[in-house]
Amino acid sequence: MKLSKDGFFKAKDFILTNARMIERRLFEFHFENGTTEGVFHAVYAYRNSDGGFGHGMEPDTASPESQPLFSIMALETLDEVGYLTKEIILNDFMTYFESITTEKGGIPWMFRPKSTYPCEEHFKTVKEWAALSTTAPLLGILEKYEIDIPWMKKAEQFVWSEFERIKDKHVFCYLCVPRWLRFLKHTKSRDETKKTINNLKNWILTDGVICKDKSDDGWGLYGKPHSLNYATSSESILYSLFTKETIESDLKELINRQKDDGRWDTWYGISEGTKLEWAGIHTLWALKTLKNYGKIGK
Repeated sequence: MKLSKDGFFKAKDFILTNARMIERRLFEFHFENGTTEGVFHAVYAYRNSDGGFGHGMEPDTASPESQPLFSIMALETLDEVGYLTKEIILNDFMTYFESITTEKGGIPWMFRPKSTYPCEEHFKTVKEWAALSTTAPLLGILEKYEIDIPWMKKAEQFVWSEFERIKDKHVFCYLCVPRWLRFLKHTKSRDETKKTINNLKNWILTDGVICKDKSDDGWGLYGKPHSLNYATSSESILYSLFTKETIESDLKELINRQKDDGRWDTWYGISEGTKLEWAGIHTLWALKTLKNYGKIGK
């Protein structure tokens, strides 16, 4: 089963009429030979003078303040389209990241907004301590681009100790796990990597992590992941966890979940506008995943 040509064009129309500029530029890059420069300009619209990224780069807050997570998202997006260079990472990103590094050597996930801009309630009470899911992907990107700076030594010690501390507590979070894998893919510490990946595989297969009930409205959304959330392509490190039958079944369900207006829906959003932004993000993710598996009809 493949997404029909009509379904693809409905998804395209939804993104181009409802999604943020960053998703529209990414759609153009992945599906219409769009330029990396277009993505770069869309990403840097969120950049602040301190080198961090804010302004609702994740739609759960409209706060303009720089946030570690948003800055990681910017880095990941530029890496996704092949725009990153060693110079960009060092000159445009690391000054901010080093300025927010904690005594433990890692960077926080988020800071509580200091402004009165609207945001989800959980941002107002966020713990501002160092986090695995921001520090690990930053280290992974530094390793990928063959960067070697003093900051990395303590940060890597923090990451390994954090893997040991949290164990399986956040393995349900398919937003976190790929960020851990970015580090595990590129770190030179291969013995620790092998052990950690094996642990991850065992934890993901624990009963209750994968949502097997396709009648559940939350299937595939935060807290109820399916196989494609962990293996967005056959090249994914975790692809071997799942049978071909499971992957095919989940691809079929993903296609069936497209709405009449072309979107793949979510329940996220602090307003009707941000719900559309989240739907744009989710729709682009669905299209990229279907493309990776050759499931878009021509």
